[in-house]
Amino acid sequence: MPRHTDTASTRPCTADSGTRHTRRRFLGVLGAGAVVGLTGCLGGNNAAADSTTKPEPIDLSGGKQDDHGGMVIGEHFGPNGQVFYRKHSPEGHDNPAWFHTLSMGLFPYHFERTREGWEPVAIYVTDYSRVEYELVSEGGETYISSHTAAETFGDATEMTYVVESEIRGGMGRELLPFSSADDANSFVTEYGGSAVSFDEVTSEWLAEYLDRS
Repeated sequence: MPRHTDTASTRPCTADSGTRHTRRRFLGVLGAGAVVGLTGCLGGNNAAADSTTKPEPIDLSGGKQDDHGGMVIGEHFGPNGQVFYRKHSPEGHDNPAWFHTLSMGLFPYHFERTREGWEPVAIYVTDYSRVEYELVSEGGETYISSHTAAETFGDATEMTYVVESEIRGGMGRELLPFSSADDANSFVTEYGGSAVSFDEVTSEWLAEYLDRS
């Protein structure tokens, strides 16, 4: 079972404040880094999304702004995400579209684009089974750390998502992704909530989930 760290801070939505405690070291960093290193440094492009080869996740550091809300990725708690589309790209830059939140960023944006006929080639989200995440306590709430390196992302469609737990993202109620279902279930045991699959996260489900926050 992964390890974690607890802490306390003064700015509820930011990822650079608070008292911290870590949970897990990177798993397979060398292998993952070898695959995604160059892609992470160079960033995405439309050609990659139009090819038959599935593009690798990129590094989301460097002041990139969320394509759904404009907030800077990595400066706020919670999972990040990115989506590569075939024959379409987000406004203002090449693929992928990138996000600092899943519940209020990646999923709403993706639902809107698929209704417009955009086809996803790859969807990646923070994999909390892979990283040594931190839990930060502040203002009576506990928040989970943000990670932007390319190797911290995994295939969103293969994740188990913890929902309705006591652990928050920078925007409040979140979906916390784990590539290991055992890790997700252990998290639920420790922090409450329940686990859902990617396919269970529909536009209607998400609207109801956020309304309960």
